[in-house]
Amino acid sequence: MSETGGNTLKAEARSLSFYYGDYKALKEISLPVHDRKITALIGPSGCGKSTFLRCFNRMHDLYPGNRYDGEIILHPDDVNILSPKVDPIEVRMRISMVFQKPNPFPKSIFENVAYGLRVRGVSKRSTLEGKVEQALRDAALWNEAKDRLHDLAFNLSGGQQQRLCIARALAIDPELVLFDEPTSALDPIATASIEELMLELKEKVTILIVTHNMQQAARVSDHTAFLYLGEVIEFNETKKIFTNPDKSQTEDYITGRFG
Repeated sequence: MSETGGNTLKAEARSLSFYYGDYKALKEISLPVHDRKITALIGPSGCGKSTFLRCFNRMHDLYPGNRYDGEIILHPDDVNILSPKVDPIEVRMRISMVFQKPNPFPKSIFENVAYGLRVRGVSKRSTLEGKVEQALRDAALWNEAKDRLHDLAFNLSGGQQQRLCIARALAIDPELVLFDEPTSALDPIATASIEELMLELKEKVTILIVTHNMQQAARVSDHTAFLYLGEVIEFNETKKIFTNPDKSQTEDYITGRFG
């Protein structure tokens, strides 16, 4: 597994460019993602944060005309997950994603969490039950959901639905979890509980989060990358980015002078 500055890397983008048709949305991005840390991506709307995030689980493969240049290396096996030889489904089993708006499936709470396990071929009831319980515990939802596992997921509150989506993402034991503005549709109390949850989860899993909320990035992340117009302007430890950035553009964005 690769090391940088005493920290182990879980993944790294190397000279990654991305095109929507002829439009170059990401420009030669190189960025480390440290193992069992939270890395935040900040920057104004349209700067490429979500585009970059979605490269990590090959979401862009679902639409024609998109293409990648460069690499995303996943450690410890040093595989380039953008290689045409690598199956995107396999990538999505190793790298889960939680979206901006809670998107539970129109199934029961239990079946939402069991979904990825069933896709993987797990059918033994006792195994499914154990994994579903563990994922719901990891997502801090077990106590609220254990007596309603067969209720429709839509009956949960917004914050609970988002924790259910996190449980669904965790059930397949991913190595990396992508969060795309996971609290933007939630109230402050639900937001606080998701942030607390992320801080607990990083003991077990690496997290890459896009957030438009700079206070959130400052609260939860270990490292922060500031993106602007498809490029990484600055990457460093979060404390350094927020207290003493190297680039004037970073400082202007953080202090609200633009963006």
